[in-house]
Amino acid sequence: MANEIMLRTTKNMKDKYEKIQSYLFELIPEKWDEIYLYASVIDRAGDVQTGEMFFYYIPKIKILKKKPVNVYEVPKKFNINEDEYLKIVDVLYNHIKDLRQDFIDTEQDLWTYLTISIAHNRFKVEYFYDDISQEQYASYVRHVIWRYKYLHLGGELKEERKILDKYYDPNKEEKREVYQTGLYLKTSNNLVGFDREIEAEKTRQLELEQRAAEIEERKMQKRELKAKKQEEKRLKEEKNNRNQILN
Repeated sequence: MANEIMLRTTKNMKDKYEKIQSYLFELIPEKWDEIYLYASVIDRAGDVQTGEMFFYYIPKIKILKKKPVNVYEVPKKFNINEDEYLKIVDVLYNHIKDLRQDFIDTEQDLWTYLTISIAHNRFKVEYFYDDISQEQYASYVRHVIWRYKYLHLGGELKEERKILDKYYDPNKEEKREVYQTGLYLKTSNNLVGFDREIEAEKTRQLELEQRAAEIEERKMQKRELKAKKQEEKRLKEEKNNRNQILN
């Protein structure tokens, strides 16, 4: 169970949802029925962020049992350049991390992880606030629980069964904020179009770095000018003091 409340959503957040949905569609090179994504962002000491992301999709194939496909299996499965594919995955994760800044800007509680699901022509985001920095919620443990909850996978192996028995409670009370809407876009199966997106992301990052460097240079110039004026003032005062002594 969950203490569910409706999320306060801005236009900026909606724009990011649309962008995230676009990337998810483009990262799947075949027809599909459902998509489920998990991502976490954990704040560490020293303004360091850690986290992870994985997602699965259920192929649209005419068999009784449809096995979910892990996103990280896609390059090998479809003979796609893995390095280029993972660059797109990284950009997707960066957009998800950017959502957290929107929570800061709107003075809302900061979530630790989210689940995005796209199914039955609905786009849904669930935000959770559990403390997942604790050791018992290690990455593998979270993955096992999440796959079982959303994909109904796991539990056959002894280790997974132990984890589920110890940590998974379908009746657990937890804070959850939800955003959902109809699909923004029609599905697409072409990865090539995101080459431009990756280049645009690189260009944007370079521009931000260049802007930061320019700001730092201006600050340095101001500090140097201030130091120069202080030195000139000091020398002038010393000269005045000498003149007074001579007089």
